[in-house]
Amino acid sequence: MSSGSVRPGLLALWLLACGLLVACGGQATRWDPAPRQPQAASGGIYVVQRGDTLYQIAFRHGLDWRDLSRWNGLGDGELIFPGQRLRLHPPPGGTAQAARRPPPADERPPATAPPRAVSTPPAAAAQTRQPGPSWTWPAQGELAYRFGDETALGRGLGIRGRAGQPVVAAAPGRVVYTGSGLVGYGEVIIIKHNQTWLSAYGHTRGPLVGEGDEVTAGQRLAAMGEGPGQRPLLHFEIRVNGEPVDPLPLLPAR
Repeated sequence: MSSGSVRPGLLALWLLACGLLVACGGQATRWDPAPRQPQAASGGIYVVQRGDTLYQIAFRHGLDWRDLSRWNGLGDGELIFPGQRLRLHPPPGGTAQAARRPPPADERPPATAPPRAVSTPPAAAAQTRQPGPSWTWPAQGELAYRFGDETALGRGLGIRGRAGQPVVAAAPGRVVYTGSGLVGYGEVIIIKHNQTWLSAYGHTRGPLVGEGDEVTAGQRLAAMGEGPGQRPLLHFEIRVNGEPVDPLPLLPAR
């Protein structure tokens, strides 16, 4: 067969393949994969990803950030780095806790205060519940769902409003996370109010604050974005020692 000739069967097959490619390329529908949520490795170990924060990881796994810090010997710091392996459960024998215990009495410098004035051991401190702040509503609107509803995974309130309306801080505190690394929350902002209390604001857009910013109650954080169904929605949570609690009894009546 000469180089300029093509078998009829091969030509038909080639034309059919081209037709399929054109038909597929002309469709308007496309598949957008959902954001991937980093998974804990076997044995309850989480590998830190770029952009993670200690508070975000604790929030994702329903943990108190102080426990996560103590189990991994992080001291009082919050600094973590990509590739770092973090325990999600207490270490056997309390090895990580031992690094933070006061040294034996014979190794300490002479005390200038009575021995009873030493700080609370980490294990006890993690169980302390500090008083919560005074709360205000983070947005105007009607309730789309309540704490305990299956639609919200039982974790918070859904506030239905207008796209772009203000979302404000429900209490004073420090911003410890902004981003979209928590699957199901969209763009989320997390505020630390004290050692015990956190609040989270999901499905926001156009953040006006960044990590490390101090905010006051009622300060604008972002605009309301869209939740499931592409309808304007704010998902609001309050957590105590890492555990979600019902925000309604804490918010003023309206």
